[in-house]
Amino acid sequence: MAEPQEKLMAHFSSLQQSAAGALKRLPLKSRAAQGTLMALRAVCAAGLAYGIGRQLHVQQAFWAVMTAIAVTQHDYADTLSQSRDQLIAAIAGGIVGLAAASLWPADVTAYLVSIFIVIIGCWCLKVSTAARLAATTTTIILLVPSQGPAWDIALVRCAEVSLGMACALPVSWIFGYIERRWLGL
Repeated sequence: MAEPQEKLMAHFSSLQQSAAGALKRLPLKSRAAQGTLMALRAVCAAGLAYGIGRQLHVQQAFWAVMTAIAVTQHDYADTLSQSRDQLIAAIAGGIVGLAAASLWPADVTAYLVSIFIVIIGCWCLKVSTAARLAATTTTIILLVPSQGPAWDIALVRCAEVSLGMACALPVSWIFGYIERRWLGL
């Protein structure tokens, strides 16, 4: 028998698919307006993340920018949910990537085992929505060329993800507020 949380997630997934289907059936003008608002959200979140990253002298501010774009959704609650998944994924992927880099030689077998471990770990901890993102973080730590100790790479990656989320959340909230108050959406 499915757990209540699994039933709830299945229900939310069904609602999300219904909403996506409804958006696809909108007339072109309405889709263009919704797309414009979504693009503005993503641009503002990305620009804020990049600007703050540059001011903080983050060498790879593009990771914060990519996170800001990835977690930005049409609704604040969805942005918050995506941000939570991204943060969990960065932590889980960082831990597994750090462990793999510290314990095993750098080869394809160690990398693939690490991906396997982080995905199974997320599923076992009931955060399956973060599993693919955690595997991506592990991949970044193990395969993207970088200099410095593995622990530093893992911590910096978590910080960059946090910066991206910290930029996307207020932007999403502000846009939601503007849409409700001024545009009546």
